[in-house]
Amino acid sequence: MNATRMRHTLDTIAEMFPDARCELNHRNPFELTIAVLLSAQCTDETVNKVTAALFDKYRTPQDYLNVPLEELENDIRRIGLFRNKAANIQKLCRLVIDKHGGEIPREHEALTELPGVGRKTANVVVSNAFDVPAIAVDTHVERVSKRLGIAKPEDSVLEVEKKLMRKVPRNEWTITHHRLIFFGRYHCKAQNPKCEVCPLLENCKEGKARMKAAFKKKRSVTT
Repeated sequence: MNATRMRHTLDTIAEMFPDARCELNHRNPFELTIAVLLSAQCTDETVNKVTAALFDKYRTPQDYLNVPLEELENDIRRIGLFRNKAANIQKLCRLVIDKHGGEIPREHEALTELPGVGRKTANVVVSNAFDVPAIAVDTHVERVSKRLGIAKPEDSVLEVEKKLMRKVPRNEWTITHHRLIFFGRYHCKAQNPKCEVCPLLENCKEGKARMKAAFKKKRSVTT
């Protein structure tokens, strides 16, 4: 995708979702880190329902270590992979206390050393909690980037991230991340995307093929 088309794509999505933002409820960097860790293979809506009570019960890293693992597991039981995530939360809290004075580190490299925190989670935390420009590639961002021709279908998540970083102005990285998520979550869905009303259909080979197939099916029914 050339620079002109990329600019048009970014501006169009910005017009569609001017209020795009992080939808995970949190009050500080620590809660955001926990929320993003919980969100892996789980919807933000479910995470917010669980953290509403979780963040009232546990305020500090030490609070998570003061209960048996089984109790924490039960507190997040509605979350997918809750056993593994509960174990990672306690390991993360121990490391945050022992190595970072009880505070979530601001450095990307230090964040990725925390149990359960990968590159995507670290990007979300540094950008939303510490205002460091970053583009976190989740399933929505990956799908939209590939459908719109920003990245190739065979690109890895890291390759998608690098291409977005090259093609999007650095000062727009964080907001573009949110807008691409909203575009993928509410418009360009994995199933039943809104191709028929998409202002960026021209960029999407998959969408054009889907619309062509729908047109042929409609014609066959009416003839």
